[in-house]
Amino acid sequence: MTQIDAARSGIITPEMEQVAKDEFRDPEFIRAGVAAGRIAIPANKLHKGIRAVGVGEGLRTKVNVNLGISGDKADAAEEWKKVKIAEDFGADAIMDLSNSGKTREFRRQLVEETPLMVGTVPMYDAIGYMEKPLVKLTKDDLLETIRAHAEDGVDFMTIHAGINRSVVKTFKETGRLMNIVSRGGSLLFGWMEVTGNENPFYEYYDEVLEICHEYDVTISLGDSCRPGCLYDSNDATETAEMIELGKLTKRAWDAGVQVMVEGPGHMALDEVAANMKLQKRLCHNAPFYVLGPLVTDIGVGYDHITAAIGGAVAASSGANFLCYVTPAEHLCLPDAKDVLDGLMATKIAAHAADIANKLPHALDEDNRMGEARRKLDWEEMWKHALDPVTGRERYESSPAATEGTCTMCGKMCAVRTVNKVFEGTTIDLGMDD
Repeated sequence: MTQIDAARSGIITPEMEQVAKDEFRDPEFIRAGVAAGRIAIPANKLHKGIRAVGVGEGLRTKVNVNLGISGDKADAAEEWKKVKIAEDFGADAIMDLSNSGKTREFRRQLVEETPLMVGTVPMYDAIGYMEKPLVKLTKDDLLETIRAHAEDGVDFMTIHAGINRSVVKTFKETGRLMNIVSRGGSLLFGWMEVTGNENPFYEYYDEVLEICHEYDVTISLGDSCRPGCLYDSNDATETAEMIELGKLTKRAWDAGVQVMVEGPGHMALDEVAANMKLQKRLCHNAPFYVLGPLVTDIGVGYDHITAAIGGAVAASSGANFLCYVTPAEHLCLPDAKDVLDGLMATKIAAHAADIANKLPHALDEDNRMGEARRKLDWEEMWKHALDPVTGRERYESSPAATEGTCTMCGKMCAVRTVNKVFEGTTIDLGMDD
């Protein structure tokens, strides 16, 4: 029995209880959301050490960190540093995008050691796992790869089932500035063009669902045709695929499989909110998982900022899960520092949206920070900062001459001045003070 099976049977699972506690919600609220598909709890039956997390309507916006071993930079030690950062600085999920070397060894160890939910993209792994060139892969090869990931305890998988021959026809007829920028989508497009066959993830979707149901793997329906630049956003190709994803969502629910739907991409700021609402409508209010969106194409080297801007608007308009973007986006494989920067930018965006959405207790930590700042209690401030390590390091690297202040204002600190007035202390800001 999967989480959605249990919810439909009126059963509140331990995972639902955990999510309810963490989200300050009644367990029945969570059960009803899972039963309706508005909430997903990705938790593979074989991921024993997982701390259950809910993704969806009425819940805190979740944040994902991508990492994994790359063919051009295969450094497992560096990837484990990124795992530690994800765990220590509040990520909710890790997507292992490894595509070279001993991917299964890394994946199994990751599932065994992390309490965070783990996602993968089987299409990335299929070529190496089956030791075949792309065009020689069969539907059985792809299904075997999916089963291997499920057996390894993966909680959610990106399955690019929406890019079928009908969507490809629309893509060819209407054209795009940047064509297809999804790695998994491009591989499937290439496979379909060379073989002349239908996308096997679409054609044999029922068999994919059988595997996912067996292990309670949540399907994250991949957006193969997400826009890779502002020019392509909300175009016919993206919309055509979104319609297919809505159909696939209902089929998964009918099969007792939980669903998340992936979204853009690159998108002008004024288009983001409308895109979120359209997706929610077309995909029946399934949890929406977005990359950014990046609100400009020219922020190279700073795309964690362009994505955080779009992410805050997206999450305040219906998106439920933000995939982080690092400063290395479009440039290179991110290092550990890039991962921290990307995670913090995305956490800020998610939290800003939670405040805007008036989620239970979303403002609590902000209010505690305000109180600590009023008291100039720096130790208390670190307790409520999203990244206390960086904050403390910056503060201590530039000591102020006046105790309790920082070098921005020193003895002219507004907070200090008002505190002293209320204490009845005479303030003299002359040269000799």
